[in-house]
Amino acid sequence: MSRDYNIPDSWIKTSIEDVILYQKGKKPKKLEPIEFENSVPYLDIKAFEKKEIRQYADTESSQIIDEQDVVMVWDGARSGWVSKGVNGALGSTIARFRPFVFSQKYLYYFLDSQFSYVNSNTKGTGIPHVDPQILWGIEMPLPPFNEQHRIVSKIEELFSELDNGVSNLKLSQNQLKVYRQALLKHAFEGKLTEQWRKENNPEPAEKLLERIKEERQKLQEQEIKEWKAAVKAWEKDGKIGRKPGKPKASRVISQIPNEKKALLSELPEGWKWSQSGNLFLYVTSGSRGWADFYSESGSIFIRITNLNFDTLDLDLRPEKIQFVIPPDNSEGVRTKVNEGDFLFSITGYLGMFAIAPKLDDAYVNQHVALVRPSKLNNLKYLGYWIIAKNGGFYFLNEKNKGAVKAGLNLNDILEFPIPICSFEEQNIISNRLDFQFSIIDNLEKTIESGLQKSEALRQSILKKAFEGKLVPQDPNDEPASELLERIQAEKKKYLEEQKQQKKRKPKNTKKMSKELSIEEVLKTSDKPMLAKDVWQKSKHKENIEDFYKELKDIQSKIKEVKKGTESFLSLAK
Repeated sequence: MSRDYNIPDSWIKTSIEDVILYQKGKKPKKLEPIEFENSVPYLDIKAFEKKEIRQYADTESSQIIDEQDVVMVWDGARSGWVSKGVNGALGSTIARFRPFVFSQKYLYYFLDSQFSYVNSNTKGTGIPHVDPQILWGIEMPLPPFNEQHRIVSKIEELFSELDNGVSNLKLSQNQLKVYRQALLKHAFEGKLTEQWRKENNPEPAEKLLERIKEERQKLQEQEIKEWKAAVKAWEKDGKIGRKPGKPKASRVISQIPNEKKALLSELPEGWKWSQSGNLFLYVTSGSRGWADFYSESGSIFIRITNLNFDTLDLDLRPEKIQFVIPPDNSEGVRTKVNEGDFLFSITGYLGMFAIAPKLDDAYVNQHVALVRPSKLNNLKYLGYWIIAKNGGFYFLNEKNKGAVKAGLNLNDILEFPIPICSFEEQNIISNRLDFQFSIIDNLEKTIESGLQKSEALRQSILKKAFEGKLVPQDPNDEPASELLERIQAEKKKYLEEQKQQKKRKPKNTKKMSKELSIEEVLKTSDKPMLAKDVWQKSKHKENIEDFYKELKDIQSKIKEVKKGTESFLSLAK
C-alpha cells in the first residue's frame, strides 16, 4: 500500500493525475551518435542518472522537455525512478510530468518518496512497466503554494548536509575498490611475495606446469580405459541402445604467440606466463532447452544472475535461485557442477565469475562456461587473477566477439594468459589477499550500513515534509483547496487549447513503411550507426538470430568500429 499521510487542515489530498500533464516519450525518426543540424540530446535513463548523452535526436519528431518537467522511468528494472527535467528529447522508456500552478520541485520530491512503492508494484511479465492504476491511485498531499516553496527549501537544506555525508561514503567506497585492484596488481607482479621468494627459493613454475601436463595425459588415458570398458559392457548386453561415445582427445593448447607475449608484463624470476587452457582439465557450457525442466524444487540451475564481478563467491540468495529436474541423459552429466569448478559468464556482461562451492546437485545454462581446473594449482590464486581488472577480466573482454551482444566461445576461455608461480607461492599470495580482502569487506559493510542509514533518514525527512511537520504553517497562505481549483481550471484550459490546435492541424498521410535489410538500413544514414539501432530498424527487429545471420552473410560489405562497449556499423567503402 502507498503511505497514508496525516495532513494539516489547510492542506488537501489529490490524485497526481489531476494536477499534472502526463506524456510518454517516443523513439524519434532520426537518432545519431553525434550532433547534427536541429538536433537535441536524446534523454534516456543514462542521460538522467549518469549525465551521459549517447545519442542526438531530431527536434521535429521528438517529444521535447525542459527544466519545468519531472521525468519518471516508465519501463525496465528502474521503473518509478524520478529525476528533474533537462532540455532535450524524451526517451521512449521515460515519461514526463509537468505540474500546473504548483512547485515542480515539490512534485519531484513527492514522486521520489514513492519510488519503492511504484517500483515494487509494476506490471508486465517480461520487462516491467509502471502500472498507471498504482501511480494514479496515489493520493498526494497538496499544501498551500507558498508553503510548498518553504518545504522544498527545507528539504534541500537538509539533503545538502546528507548528500555531503553520502558523497564521502561513496568516495571511500570507490577508494576501496581501487585499493582492491591495486592489491591484485601488486600480487600478480610478484611484489606481494618478493621478500618471501628471497627467503625460500621456491621451485620454478615450469615444473608445476609439467606436472599439470602429466595430469591431463593421465586423465585422458583413464577416460579411454573407462570408454573401452563401457563398450565391452554394451556389446555383452547385446548392443542395446546407443554405443558409448568415444572421449574427445585433449585439446592441444598452443603456447602464447610471441607477438602477444611481448605485450605482457615482465614476471619475477621463476614465474611463467601460460595459456589458461594448460591449467584446465575440462571445459564446457550449458545448452538451450533447460526451461522445459524448470521446477519449484530440485537441482540448482546456475545462470549469469548467480555470478558477479570482483568476487569469487557464487550468489545463491533464495531470490536468485532457479531449480530444475535435470534430464536423465548425457546433457545432465556433461553440465553438472563439481566443487571447485570455475564458472564464467560468456554472453552479456563478460568478466562475471565464481568458484563453485560444495553443492548437492547443480547445472549450468548456455550463458555460463563450466571449467574444471587442475587442483595442482591454488584455485583461489587463479580466481583472483581472473577477476583482476588488469588480469583475466581485461583479457576476456578483449576477446569479445559480439557486434550487438557481448559473447565468448569456449576457445576464448582456453586462450587467455595467466601468470604462474610455484604452488607454495600461490598459497602464500592467496592467503595474503584473503586477509587484506577480509579487512576491505568489513569496511565496505560499514560504509553500506552508513548509506542505508542515510537513505532511511532521507525518507524520514520526506515523510515529515508531506505531513506538514517540516516547516510551520502560515494562516495567511491561500488554502490548498483554492489552489487545487486553480490547478484544475488551468489544466482544463490547457487541454481545450490542445484540442483546438489538433483540429486545425492538417493530417499527414502515413506511408507504408518498408521492411529493410541491414544494408538498406545503413544506406539511410551517412554516419556510422549503433549496431543495436541497425537491428531495431531492420526487418529482423523481432528476431536477433536472423539479424546475426544476415550480418554474417554480408560481413564483407560492413565496417565495424568499437567505441568503448558500443559497436558502430557502416557500409564498407
